[in-house]
Amino acid sequence: MEMEMEFLRKLPTPEELKRQFPVSRQIAETKAKRDEEICSIFEGKDHRLLLIIGPCSADHEDAVLDYILRLRKVQDAVADKIFIVPRIYTNKPRTIGVGYKGMLHQPDPEKEADMLKGIIAIRQMHTRAVEETGFTCADEMLYPENHRYLSDLLSYVAVGARSVENQQHRLTASGVGIPVGMKNPTGGDVTVMMNSIIAAQCSHTFLYRGWEVKTGGNPYTHAILRGYVDKFGRNIPNYHYEDLQYVLELYGEKEISNPAVIVDANHSNSGKNFLEQIRISKDILHSCKVSADIRKLVKGLMIESYIEDGAQKVSEHCYGKSITDPCLGWEKTEKLIYELAELW
Repeated sequence: MEMEMEFLRKLPTPEELKRQFPVSRQIAETKAKRDEEICSIFEGKDHRLLLIIGPCSADHEDAVLDYILRLRKVQDAVADKIFIVPRIYTNKPRTIGVGYKGMLHQPDPEKEADMLKGIIAIRQMHTRAVEETGFTCADEMLYPENHRYLSDLLSYVAVGARSVENQQHRLTASGVGIPVGMKNPTGGDVTVMMNSIIAAQCSHTFLYRGWEVKTGGNPYTHAILRGYVDKFGRNIPNYHYEDLQYVLELYGEKEISNPAVIVDANHSNSGKNFLEQIRISKDILHSCKVSADIRKLVKGLMIESYIEDGAQKVSEHCYGKSITDPCLGWEKTEKLIYELAELW
């Protein structure tokens, strides 16, 4: 029996797309400098707070660029305390597989999926972000084989809670050359996340995009705590002092290099109540003040934020308002960043 899969068209390889839409020397230099700074934070040489912040999902290029330009002004004001990496998340996991899957699938959220337009759109948006704001950004590695479409533009990658146990994600993370955050799985077992970190820090030989490849291991792979859902469907946070202490102990037991945690203030940590991100962020910084070991472990925060508070349906057309998870609006975001700079 033939495979029940319709092959629509052959897409360009990352190499072909990069030739068609190359990065400038200025972008390459900006990325190299920022990559070095971010790695210094993970090595403990740079003591600034890493802030990975932006929309739950990138939806419209104009609104995303508007948001990141606003971040630029704030970054310049807090540069001695905070290092901002904007979230431009162009592909979105869906819990039950339906809904907007991100710009990679649908460059226009109201039109049918078009993967060719999608890979071009996400490359152009990430390129514009660096050119117009000087920010190299973060994206989620939802599909490991697609990473190379953006590998010369990104400075940070997150592996999601549903992907963290997947072999291909772990092996690919070992060879991307930038920090990779491994989220704890949705069920909350942090040992799964720790095993992923160990796997990605090791060297591997494996199959990738039709090639036999070898990686050197990624010493900047680290933990992202995002809360979890228990067997009764309740959101359980894992950002508290005791949770951070436990992860610190696990790092010690497993002898993992560069112990590091980024705390995701939304998702199950906030129970998807976006306003809780303000309180949670400050709570984490308080834990850092109480314990020097936790202060050393916690490298930063992940916050979902956009121009308007909350979320909307795709058809509502409110500019700069999330069409996936609810986000913190700009005014509250700006105020929070200044407060975090004071507290850090």
